[in-house]
Amino acid sequence: MKRSEINGAIRRMEQMLGDYRFALPPFLHWTPEQWKTAGHEYDEIRDNMLGWDVTDYGMGKYAELGIALITLRNGNVKNKKYTKTYAEKIIMIEEGQVSPMHFHWSKMEDIINRGGGNLIFRLYNATKDGAMADTDVEINRDGRRYTVKAGEDILIKPGESLTFYPYYYHEFIVEPGTGSVLIGEVSMCNDDNTDNRFLEQYPRFPKIEEDEAPYRLLCTEYPPAA
Repeated sequence: MKRSEINGAIRRMEQMLGDYRFALPPFLHWTPEQWKTAGHEYDEIRDNMLGWDVTDYGMGKYAELGIALITLRNGNVKNKKYTKTYAEKIIMIEEGQVSPMHFHWSKMEDIINRGGGNLIFRLYNATKDGAMADTDVEINRDGRRYTVKAGEDILIKPGESLTFYPYYYHEFIVEPGTGSVLIGEVSMCNDDNTDNRFLEQYPRFPKIEEDEAPYRLLCTEYPPAA
């Protein structure tokens, strides 16, 4: 993925967040130069991968396969120093993009349409070995519980949400013609290195072609503490 694509996605997301008056913590506005002077008091950001995250899943087709997101807060079950049991993200998905089919081995999460267009989700149960089942899927949607056929389109409008338990395969897109969507995620602790199971084995983080200077550092790029 080109650095210019990453920079462009971050700028578009900053604009969308501004339009929705969603204020960000100060560190998310830091330049790469500011990160060089950040001491150990910011280790929680580094250790728990807080911050900007733009991915094309290693496929080089960000406009079709990819999302931009920010991890705002996160605990760490592998480090007793960090005792939060929860995480929060804010995500931007644009028309034409897909967040590919995956589930989490451990994490339970709520995905909320915070504004913009409509989302279309497709859900499947996963077997214990990670295969996709064709059984009916139980839906937990804003206090309502019901079942749908495996892979059935589920339309989520602004303000609505879905709950995903471990072993719930899910993918989502923007309903064509409705515009980019700002998505909230509230979950158990997030571990993108070990807890994701993609149906097709995509790398979670992109390889970056440095065609211009970084505008913001991604959560995988922080320098060591000063």
